Amino acid sequence: MEINIYYVLGIVIVLYLFITVYNKKKSTRRRSRGFMEGYQRKEKKAEKTPEEENKSK
Repeated sequence: MEINIYYVLGIVIVLYLFITVYNKKKSTRRRSRGFMEGYQRKEKKAEKTPEEENKSK
């Protein structure tokens, strides 16, 4: 009866490792994709003046 605990723990560990590897592959694939490749930010309506930029630095 005690050996069943080790079987269950082994299965849980294998499932955990499988899910971790699968998620890591999906993450790197998502990161390597050209996400928002041609995206350009919209110009701000009121751009900062040079004086305001100096204050923020």
